[in-house]
Amino acid sequence: MKILITNDDGIAAPGLWALAEELKSIAEVVVVAPDREQSGVGTSVTLHQPLRVRPISPIVTGVETYAVEGTPADSVIIALKMLLKDRIDLVVCGINEGSNLGTDVLISGTVGAAFQAYFYGLPAIAISVASFDNLHFEVASRICSLLAQHLAAGNLPRRLLLNINLPNMPLDQIAGIEITELGERSYTDAVKRGSVKAGHDGKRDYYWIVHGEPQSKEEKGTDVWALRHKRISITPLHNDLTSHEQLASLEGVCSLLSQELPSSRLG
Repeated sequence: MKILITNDDGIAAPGLWALAEELKSIAEVVVVAPDREQSGVGTSVTLHQPLRVRPISPIVTGVETYAVEGTPADSVIIALKMLLKDRIDLVVCGINEGSNLGTDVLISGTVGAAFQAYFYGLPAIAISVASFDNLHFEVASRICSLLAQHLAAGNLPRRLLLNINLPNMPLDQIAGIEITELGERSYTDAVKRGSVKAGHDGKRDYYWIVHGEPQSKEEKGTDVWALRHKRISITPLHNDLTSHEQLASLEGVCSLLSQELPSSRLG
């Protein structure tokens, strides 16, 4: 089995290497990750400038490692199309510092990298621990190892994208595991303005977007609820963002638009 590991916290992030240490005991592991912090870039792909890639010495001995001057999604694409000759059996993204719950999945670089692997037809896991301090990576690493073994044994579908979030606590304090839906989570963003000197007597303004505290609805069965109740959340994802419940309700407006636009060929 061959596993590609990436993240959005950057090549030196401890969660990345905790994962590599655990997974190398069951598979051949390759790390291809951004050379710097890339949180919040979602599925962004760099199209209008060249990217540098350099092999580096691994923190975990025996793991082939590359640092990419790009996004997590860039890292996956470059790994699959250029760096790795053998087929990858699984892509694991993480271990992210901080949760990726609800609408977080739309901007998360961790989940974005997993989606990129999914677009290539590969099973993928995005995994996060819900804290930024004194993180317990050991449980998250172990879950990924077990899931990889279940995948190899045929107990999981090959077309797979899982978003996993763990409470930051030892295994004996975790209340259980839940298969969940995405919950509702939103942020009150703030924008701070500052300035720097420019030229001899001028200045240049800059702006800094700051996430506020998340506002969440804790509905049972969601990832938000699971984390709040000290449970591990496993959410299967896919790429269909269609609002299916609105399809029928928009038919009337579509008919009106067909009548109101000048072309008789519409409708």
